[in-house]
Amino acid sequence: MLNTFNIPAHLHERLRSELKTGESITWAGQPIPNIYMKSGWKIWFFFIPWTAFSLFWIAGASGFQIPSFEEGWDLFPLFGLPFFLIGIMGLGSPFLLRKNARSMVFAITDQRAITISGMKTITVKSIPLNQIKNIERIEHANGSGDLILQTRTYRDSEGDQSTERFGFFAIADVKKVQTEIEQRLHANS
Repeated sequence: MLNTFNIPAHLHERLRSELKTGESITWAGQPIPNIYMKSGWKIWFFFIPWTAFSLFWIAGASGFQIPSFEEGWDLFPLFGLPFFLIGIMGLGSPFLLRKNARSMVFAITDQRAITISGMKTITVKSIPLNQIKNIERIEHANGSGDLILQTRTYRDSEGDQSTERFGFFAIADVKKVQTEIEQRLHANS
């Protein structure tokens, strides 16, 4: 099968390896990395004061000087180090999302919708086309957007209600992809 979907060859091969016998791809694409990373900016603003406060706490705990580590008490500022590292990871989250977008592929086949993500550890999720009931499209002015194919509400291990959304996020020409899915749905019914 030729790669006519403008996705990297290694991702096309990964997608092909997930197909069932007789299953064919009708659309495949990837998230737009710079748009996909935008969801990480919301939490990024939280981590600015978090990281600044953790640095201030470490500096204050050391008396605003470099500790000599000659006494046991000099180790106390190091308790702020995990909070500082969490802050650094939080500040890097949008850039990690952009990197992860390059290893993701979304596809529609004649039987199901598939998402594949990950580099070393690969996660494959799919739903049969006949289980897609209410498609939600979020479209931006440039035609890109999110296509939510299934929403599931469940209780987590602590009893809190959580929502899981399955779909194609930050894709180009989202309306065209929705039309492709709807045509598949009508062809299969």
